[in-house]
Amino acid sequence: MHAPSARGSWLLTALVAALVLGAPRTAASQFTPFPNDPHHILEGNWQSCLQPEGYYGERVYDHVVNGVGQFEVHMGPRREFAIFKGVQDEHRRHDSSDNLLAPNFRVPLEAGRAKQQWEIPSLNLKFTVTLAGGSRTDCESWFILLEPLQKTS
Repeated sequence: MHAPSARGSWLLTALVAALVLGAPRTAASQFTPFPNDPHHILEGNWQSCLQPEGYYGERVYDHVVNGVGQFEVHMGPRREFAIFKGVQDEHRRHDSSDNLLAPNFRVPLEAGRAKQQWEIPSLNLKFTVTLAGGSRTDCESWFILLEPLQKTS
């Protein structure tokens, strides 16, 4: 019986590594916070990724103060965003008149770039989304900033 050659072992290791690293992975939609200012309500990176079922992921942030739901922020799917007064368990349609970002809740992509800013005086909010570098066809990466329109001390 022959002992495996160094070249054969190296080739087998390289083949296994290529299969493991090259295997398609399910892209999870996620929000990664990185607060820069204590006055910001929500700040970070949001990724809306194509799910195995064929749709892009969505994340909902519930803003609750003293146990009372003030508003919901919907990030995704893909280039859609929504803000609704109050918090509820049922999903709300982004194209509904209750979406405080309507009618411009879909951020247009122009020459590979996208940015939108909304002001919502009724909730004293300013919401800015910017398509971030590194976005690709199966995942869109966004910089998210939700802050008060008028800063309170």
